Amino acid sequence: MNDDTSESGRRDFRRFEEEGYRPGTSRAIGQGFCDARDAIARGLISVGVTPNALTIAGFGATCGAAVCFFLGGSLSHAAAREAGVLPYMLMAACFIILASACDMLDGAAAKIGNMSTPLGAVLDSAVDRFSDLIVYLALIGHFFMQGNFTYTMLAAVAMCHAFLISYIKARSETIIPACDVGYWMRGERSAALLIAAFAGTVPAVLWQQAVSPGFTVVRRLVWTYQVLSAKAAGRPAPSNTPLAGWRGLVRPWRYPRGSVPYDFVTGANIAFIIFAWRINEVFGPSADPLRSLVDRVV
Repeated sequence: MNDDTSESGRRDFRRFEEEGYRPGTSRAIGQGFCDARDAIARGLISVGVTPNALTIAGFGATCGAAVCFFLGGSLSHAAAREAGVLPYMLMAACFIILASACDMLDGAAAKIGNMSTPLGAVLDSAVDRFSDLIVYLALIGHFFMQGNFTYTMLAAVAMCHAFLISYIKARSETIIPACDVGYWMRGERSAALLIAAFAGTVPAVLWQQAVSPGFTVVRRLVWTYQVLSAKAAGRPAPSNTPLAGWRGLVRPWRYPRGSVPYDFVTGANIAFIIFAWRINEVFGPSADPLRSLVDRVV
């Protein structure tokens, strides 16, 4: 299973139970998904499906989504109908659902079937990175072909964030016990793309993914510094538990999955993906403020 959505997810649920957070909607949804995932994994194991096969199948589905993003990443559903082309974003959403299902099932199958291997873990992590790469390269290619400087750049920055978040975690955990802090783990990033594909609002999610995950990058760097500084000074390791009372609530993104503050942050992110383009046209597919800026300067 991938680095952020498996072990980190289990840690979040352990924190939720041990620290007594008030359950939110995502807690019930997450538990339901876990139960269904494990049941399906047992069925797949019984017919001889291996975790590595699921990992490769998931990458194949991601490639399908990437093709759809390349062909129609800027198209809303209405624009696709008017242009008389295939509903590429709905197709991309279906491929992402399939890829995400495989991504969840490969780790569950490995654990339940006692088929975990070092090679499988490396393959899974490598495929996760290739999946991030191919999706964002497809979006970069689409908006480059459209001649849109802004969204080409936003897709490139979003791709960098996806790699940095995972890389900092992997590198940091060679010297500290854990570095799974920050809201934008891989599950959240994948869900954001899925929602944008379903809503036909990929340009808006590129704004989001080019900005907001940058805070997770910084958070992981700061966390690593804090843990190492405490160790060097002989102090106890810092706590990742949100501060009590209002001081914690002003930073709801630091609460674990399944909690009410986490649900609030998630709801705000979903609302942005779906409605931002209605609030300001800069988040729409035809906006290109970077080109306008370059034209004025040059």
